[in-house]
Amino acid sequence: MNKDTKINALLLTVVAALAVLPLALGLGDGEEEPFTGADAQAETAITEIDPDYEPWFSPLYEPPSGEIESALFALQAALGAGVLAYYFGLRRGRRQGELRATAEQERGGTGSGAGESTARRT
Repeated sequence: MNKDTKINALLLTVVAALAVLPLALGLGDGEEEPFTGADAQAETAITEIDPDYEPWFSPLYEPPSGEIESALFALQAALGAGVLAYYFGLRRGRRQGELRATAEQERGGTGSGAGESTARRT
């Protein structure tokens, strides 16, 4: 097993533990909704402290159900992950292209110059 494989296995184990341990340890068993988001918990705390509190503004769009709200949140997360993956893939592709162009130049090039012009444009 090489070093990268060991690191990936360790990271995967840590992520799995973070997902499973709260369930296995029974965290939140005494609560009505054990794994609500921080927004809902903050709202509950604020109404306990000041029952007459009025929010400063209301949401632009209120989903009709919790399932739709969760689906929109998942869509937002997927779009964000896609943008990040595109950015890092683009950077990696450019770096690989530059390395190939540098290696070609060190070998003396192909003579046509087609590979070099492509590498310089990216």
